[in-house]
Formats: sequence, C-alpha cells, structure tokens
Amino acid sequence: MMNTHDLENMMANLEENNLLAALSAIAQSGEHAELALEALQNGMSKVGDRFEEGEYFVSDLIYAGAIMTEAMEILKPLISSETGGDSGRLILCTVKGDLHDIGKNIVKTMMEAAGFDVVDLGIDVSPERIVRTAKDQDIGIIALSGVLTLAINSMKDVVDAFREAGFRDRVKILIGGNPVSEESCMSIGADAWAHSPQKGVNICKAWVAEC
Repeated sequence: MMNTHDLENMMANLEENNLLAALSAIAQSGEHAELALEALQNGMSKVGDRFEEGEYFVSDLIYAGAIMTEAMEILKPLISSETGGDSGRLILCTVKGDLHDIGKNIVKTMMEAAGFDVVDLGIDVSPERIVRTAKDQDIGIIALSGVLTLAINSMKDVVDAFREAGFRDRVKILIGGNPVSEESCMSIGADAWAHSPQKGVNICKAWVAEC
C-alpha cells in the first residue's frame, strides 16, 4: 500500500533509487497517481526549504529536478489514463527574469496528461514574445510560472502587454508559483492563480468547457 509520507520524504531526501522503485510499483498497480504526485510536490517544497536554510546547494536542486523529471515520466501514463482527453492549446512559460523551470515542467506534464497541446516557451520569456505567440497561433490560454518574488512584476507586465496590444479580452491568464496569491492575482489583473498543478489543470479545463 502506498505511503505518501514515505514518498514525500524520499523526494525530500533525494533517495532516487528508492523513490523510483516505489513509483514503479504504484504505476503497476494503476492507482493513486494524483496522491503520489501531491507527495512529490510536498517533497520538492521541502527541498526548496532546505536550500533556503543552507542545507542543500544548487547541485542538490539540479539533482532534485532530475529525479522529479524521472518520477513524472513514470507517473505520466497513469495520470493520462485518469484525466486524458483533448483540451485544446495553451502557452506555458516562466516569466522574464526568472530562470526556474522545475515547477513549469511539472505543470507541462500535468497539462499534457490532461489533453492540452502545450506551447512551452521556456524560461525568462518576455511579455512581447508571449503576446506575439498568442496572436500568431491564436491561443487563448496563457499559463505563467514564477518562483522569485520579482516574477509578480513580470506577470503584471504580461497582462499589461496583452492589454496594450488590444488582445486582453481574447485570452485567459493563469499565474502559478511560490509568490502568487489571491491578492497578487487581483493586483496583476490575471484571471486565476494556483499553487497546485492539478488546480491549474482544473482551471484551464473549466475555461475550455466554457468556450
């Protein structure tokens, strides 16, 4: 039986072999993918805390990201079977000035598993490029990721850029990452916010259903 506490600690302690073996067993059982994913996310939060406290270093963050990528590859088929479908297209990126991609990549995997065609623009992406891509490819959902506090200002710049381009009413903008909140969502002028990748997926699926 899956123990989410154990999975969380394996991720936090960077126990790659034990974690991947446990996830493989979960995948074979065909159950509990979302609970496993939540445990991994909690473990990654602990990794971030340990980095902030000086216990972990940049090399540990990179290693954690690599473990998480492998973990998601194991879980992705199971998540797909639970949430699959054709949900349309969206743009995903980490905003200007922020070079973090672990959270973005987790969201990408979850969105693709839910049936979205994800246009991943990468990290440190300018508002102008986001607006241009949305216009050129006629994409109506924009998912912005950020880890640093400065990402809040960059996200606002994206919303303002859509407004200045006369394109704001044609897109829905979702913001996610450590610094976002209900308050920041309102000040930025975004349409929704999420800390959990699954919540982000649910929001975007609801938007598609409204169309």
